[in-house]
Amino acid sequence: MFDRASSRRRASVVATTMILSAVLAGCGPSTADDDRVQVLASFYPLQYVAEQIGGDLVTVSSLTPPGAEPHDLELSPAHARSVGEADLVVYLSGFQPAVDAAIEAREPEHVVDAADSADLVSHDEDDDHAREATEAEAEGDGGHEGHDHGSLDPHFWLDPLRLAAVADDVEAQLAAVDPDNAELYAGRADALVASLTALDAELAEGLAQCTNRVVVTTHEAFGYLADTYDLELVGISGIDPEAEPSPARLREVAAVVEDNAVGTIYLETLASSKVTDTLATDLGVQTAVLDPLEGLTEPGTDYLSVMQTNLEVLRAGQGCA
Repeated sequence: MFDRASSRRRASVVATTMILSAVLAGCGPSTADDDRVQVLASFYPLQYVAEQIGGDLVTVSSLTPPGAEPHDLELSPAHARSVGEADLVVYLSGFQPAVDAAIEAREPEHVVDAADSADLVSHDEDDDHAREATEAEAEGDGGHEGHDHGSLDPHFWLDPLRLAAVADDVEAQLAAVDPDNAELYAGRADALVASLTALDAELAEGLAQCTNRVVVTTHEAFGYLADTYDLELVGISGIDPEAEPSPARLREVAAVVEDNAVGTIYLETLASSKVTDTLATDLGVQTAVLDPLEGLTEPGTDYLSVMQTNLEVLRAGQGCA
């Protein structure tokens, strides 16, 4: 079970060993590409974890191409075969049906399912009626049917400590594949947890004093971030970024914006901005862009830098002191 307090305690202990871990990593054996552990991640945040822990001892590939929307991933036969050929597969069950099917069919020996440690929760309790109306209208119009996430929100990585919780499992599986380098993987996992814990503290401090705590976004990708840092998330669409909101839902969101004096509505990378732009124009409010980090869109960025950019965007849009 995920425990934020335990994650912070671990980080406070390992922070004092980060320099030693870096030195050990630098002294690790130099391996040719063919000798590296082959890791396959289903999409970017899990790729980031594997890269940080594996370092130069692993080669990490992602099943989701850069700039692609992971919700709708389809796998070619070659990519499906690669699931069975990788030394380690890191994925999130229930998020990408094609990946779930490939893992069931190929049965890789070493697998990390992030759902086991991220402690997924639902963020739809207060919005069931609106979601049901949206889905019913979409079905009536022959529109997008959505993805079967059940009642759980898959976007756990937008809470840094939930992403840090995946590090233990990745470290353990890498050590099982490559036991000679177990200490190196452990040191790098500790360093990753420390950096994500520092990011958590930065987000908590940066979002502590905001004049408006209602955050309106294109879809409900930021539920974990909102819950963790005491914000109220209102998604125009639901968990699925391609679900078309009903007219009733748009009226509800418009009322929230007006009643709470919301000044900024957030567009999202990798998601259509048409409905959000139109709503913002109709309401006379500005827009800004948040990145749900389902995939990298800018060269030279990574998980930490994108999350820090999101923090600055939120601070500006929510009037944070």
